[in-house]
This record gives sequence, structure tokens and C-alpha cells, in this order.
Amino acid sequence: MGFDPLSIGFIRNGHERGLGVGDTRAIEYVGDDISNVNWHFQGKQDTFASRGQKLIYHGPLKPLENLLLRSPIVPWSYAASNIYHNWYWYRVHGLKRIQQVKQGPWGALFNQY
Repeated sequence: MGFDPLSIGFIRNGHERGLGVGDTRAIEYVGDDISNVNWHFQGKQDTFASRGQKLIYHGPLKPLENLLLRSPIVPWSYAASNIYHNWYWYRVHGLKRIQQVKQGPWGALFNQY
């Protein structure tokens, strides 16, 4: 995926405690050789949603955490996520990525189904 999973604290911690395998060298892969595949994922990229979450849990909105996350207005988060992902992100970013993938070997494989 383009990054070392053990460089991510919670994956490394779980691996060290025996909760799973975070070291990709210890995983047996079956099928196509994917050792040179790099999807250029970024491990520390903030999204609109993650920035909002950090404001609530660790930032200036901390005093409003109970109101925002444990009250009758909680469904706003579902609505906000739905609007962001389905109305904005999918249309602005997602469709382009889907079209790119469809033109490659994974798209050809998908079309066989």
C-alpha cells in the first residue's frame, strides 16, 4: 500500500502484543505477486471528518463532547458523513478514481463478474 504498517503505532503495538500480524514479511501471500504494488496511501492525511473529530476529542470543542456525541443531536454525524461522502467526496474524487481503475487490469477483472 506504499507504507510500512509497523510505522503506525497501533499496528506495531498490536503486533508486539500478539494481537495480529503487522509485519508484512511474516504473512504468506497466495496469488499474484504484489510486492511491487504501491497505491500511494498516506498514513497521516487529515480529512474533513478527522479534523472535526480531533476538534471534538482534543481541541477547542472538547467541552462540547457530551453534547455533540451523547445527546439527541448525535444523528447529525450520520447526516454530515452521508453528505460529505456520498454527495461531495464520491462525486468530486471517487468517480475519477473508479474510472481510472476500470481502465486497468483490475477493472477488466471486475467487468468479468
